[in-house]
Amino acid sequence: MPSDALMAWLTTRAPEQLALLADRGALRVRGREPSLEDYAHLLSQDHVLARLMGFCTLPELQALGAIAWLSAQRHGPIPDDYWRAPDPDERAVSRAEVLTLLAGQDQDLRAEAQAALERLADQALLQPPHGERCVVAPYIHRNLADGMGLGRPAAHLIARYFNAPEVHRLAAALGLDKAPGREAAERNVVAFLTDPERLHALLAKAPATATELLDRLAHEGPLLEVRSFQPAGLYGTNKYVYFADGAEQAGADWLAARGLLLPAGVPQVAELPVEVAIAVRGELRATFTPHPPQPRDLPRAENIEPPAEAAAGTLAWQLERLLAGCAEQPLTVRKSGGVAIRDTKRLAKGIAEPETVRFLLELCFRAGLLGLVAEPAEPPANRRAKVPPPAHVVLPTRAYDRWLSYAPAQRLVPILAAWAVCRDIPLWWPDPDQTPVALAGLDDSDAVSLRYALLEALAAAPAQRATDAPPYLVAAATWHRPARIPQGPAGAQRIEATLREAALLGVIGQGALTRLGHTVLDLLRTGQAWKTPNAALSPVLTAMLPPPRTTARFQTDLTAVVAGAPEAKLAALLSTVGVRESEGHAVVWRISHASVRHALDAGHKPDTLLSRLRAVAEGDLPQPLEYLIKDVGRTHGRMRVVRSGCCIRSDDEALLDELVHAKPLRALGLRLIAPTVLISASPERETMTALRAAGYAPALEAETGATLVEKPSARRAP
Repeated sequence: MPSDALMAWLTTRAPEQLALLADRGALRVRGREPSLEDYAHLLSQDHVLARLMGFCTLPELQALGAIAWLSAQRHGPIPDDYWRAPDPDERAVSRAEVLTLLAGQDQDLRAEAQAALERLADQALLQPPHGERCVVAPYIHRNLADGMGLGRPAAHLIARYFNAPEVHRLAAALGLDKAPGREAAERNVVAFLTDPERLHALLAKAPATATELLDRLAHEGPLLEVRSFQPAGLYGTNKYVYFADGAEQAGADWLAARGLLLPAGVPQVAELPVEVAIAVRGELRATFTPHPPQPRDLPRAENIEPPAEAAAGTLAWQLERLLAGCAEQPLTVRKSGGVAIRDTKRLAKGIAEPETVRFLLELCFRAGLLGLVAEPAEPPANRRAKVPPPAHVVLPTRAYDRWLSYAPAQRLVPILAAWAVCRDIPLWWPDPDQTPVALAGLDDSDAVSLRYALLEALAAAPAQRATDAPPYLVAAATWHRPARIPQGPAGAQRIEATLREAALLGVIGQGALTRLGHTVLDLLRTGQAWKTPNAALSPVLTAMLPPPRTTARFQTDLTAVVAGAPEAKLAALLSTVGVRESEGHAVVWRISHASVRHALDAGHKPDTLLSRLRAVAEGDLPQPLEYLIKDVGRTHGRMRVVRSGCCIRSDDEALLDELVHAKPLRALGLRLIAPTVLISASPERETMTALRAAGYAPALEAETGATLVEKPSARRAP
């Protein structure tokens, strides 16, 4: 049962705070709003606390680590008993102690530390009631007790990892009198190592190599890989003995011989006791970094917005062509998952590099513009054989049909919204020995935090080429999300891939954050990226892209040119009468006899088609285009396929006689039943297809005599 204090605290939270807590803790309740009991249960789970800690900045994690370390000093290490969780209230520490540990007596720094504690309280990582005591969950104690970079107490390390002979040897090395037993010798050694005056006197005699090593360990971390201690036995003992001259680092042997380095419980690893570290530091202070690193000496970024606007314009037509290609020919899904590589390469022709196409396919899928469709496999000839599982293909969804009617700027809105919260870095592939595939179903829980941290780092360097300074980006991003920024070569590759994605989307330009980038960052800061991002993205994208063109320039070589992005209706009209040939700053359609005939096949009349083209033309239509449409119109529809089983009618008797004797049409079983009427043994669709394949141009007619507009059926994914 949740505590009364926790329930009382939850009632004081604003709805938007609870909503953000639910999003960060991945709380989903079907069919109703989450109750306070749901939130209380959420905050009791270790995996949720780990997720919430992933949203902490560096000073917030440092504050949690200080609380856990103080609690361990006051109440001892937390027991590893997962069956009986300790009461968090029993491990509380004073807020004043925490502030002093983080900031000393520096009032400005204490204010920063106080603000970090308040933020932790709002994120439910400091448990209520909040006041003069700081209470955190046992999970935080287990994982952050050593977050200050200080080692364990000397008494703990000596008692756990030394036998009696080693304790007596250490007492002798420190110049202590011989004790009657192990316990007395251990008390004497611990008293020496915990006495700052005697420690300082000992360190004054230390060689320079030992003091340099000691200073580094005291400030950078207590563990050192060294061979100064060897296991005391052969069969899994946890006791160690001093091994003289086993250290490879200068000064380590001198420190290990006198107990300033002690066994850490791991072979070939030594640990600096906390008392020694405090003596070297001069005071007990936790590392506290209230502000992110500042960019210094970065080159200026000139004309940030134009490259981003160009990238957004390119992205708009790339998406249009890519989705049209998916609608024309579905993408095959491999049995092992992901889109077949040959399909990705097919789409990439004339659009972009395969890597970019893979990136765009991922965003379109996550934006709901693409989906999976199962295609049942053919049943085996042998009835006893097992029916193979269905294959899957990728097709546009019904949302794609609505998307086509949007202006170019509005088409980019769902894509940017999907990228902001995408739990993957599509341009990064985890296995360098494998060929990357699209829609592989990868899930990276750190991707959104990495994206947010990088955008914060870029925002701190306005009008500067921050991408030219990878060390700054890594350091600043780590400050914002220290638990989520990967280290090492793989981490650097993921950061580089995220920046390339941002450049392709217009989020950064010339290495600096654009207006669109600031908008995406604000959405992630406020949590609106998971709720209603469209309202913020739409005006920014509209300002980035010029308004769509509503007119075209028709040329005597039978081409139509649109200088810029065409409006959806204009593009649909030109695609009806022509074939789209090229993209870029200008879009070109090629009009031919076949394309005009295709338009008339779809039910358009020559006069109507000409009037619609004149309405969108910049000036008069060229005569060759008018002659072409009229000539095709005169020959089109001279025979009519009637929907009655079916019939073919035409006023041209010679044409019907030609059809009856045409070899390619023998399969239709055509028979002349009147001078102007033929009947076919095949249905109307098959008859129309056969006639067109033979080079004729029939039109479909209803029972009433009206010409029907043929709309090809489009398969759509759910």
